[in-house]
Amino acid sequence: MRNGRGLLLVRMSLLVSVYLLDENGNRQFPETPAGCEELAGFESWRTEVWGNEAVRALGARFFPVLAENDLYVTPDQVPDFIRETKVLRANLASFAPQGVDERRTREWYLEGISSRLANIQIAAGWALGAGGGIVIW
Repeated sequence: MRNGRGLLLVRMSLLVSVYLLDENGNRQFPETPAGCEELAGFESWRTEVWGNEAVRALGARFFPVLAENDLYVTPDQVPDFIRETKVLRANLASFAPQGVDERRTREWYLEGISSRLANIQIAAGWALGAGGGIVIW
């Protein structure tokens, strides 16, 4: 991914972005509204959080994709994606890592996951209202 000056950006964090489809079916990424956060977790959370077995056990089908790839949610999938975020929100304690990183407490994970999930849910609501999709990358 390149910034506006053509410099290559290296990401250490997962980001959530909303996209809209233009008349040719190409993704267009509008500016994120003021007050909205794009952070969706750390890169390591692809497997430690969003793609872990406990998330899969909850029946999640979108988030586990992040263990292997970026997640693209098409506009018609957004309602199902929102339902999945609600299931994860209701079950945070069941999938928050424990003992993965001795520098991090369980509470740190719970707070961080809750905050990043809120960012994802806000983006999903924006996508739903705009008729767009979501990318977590």
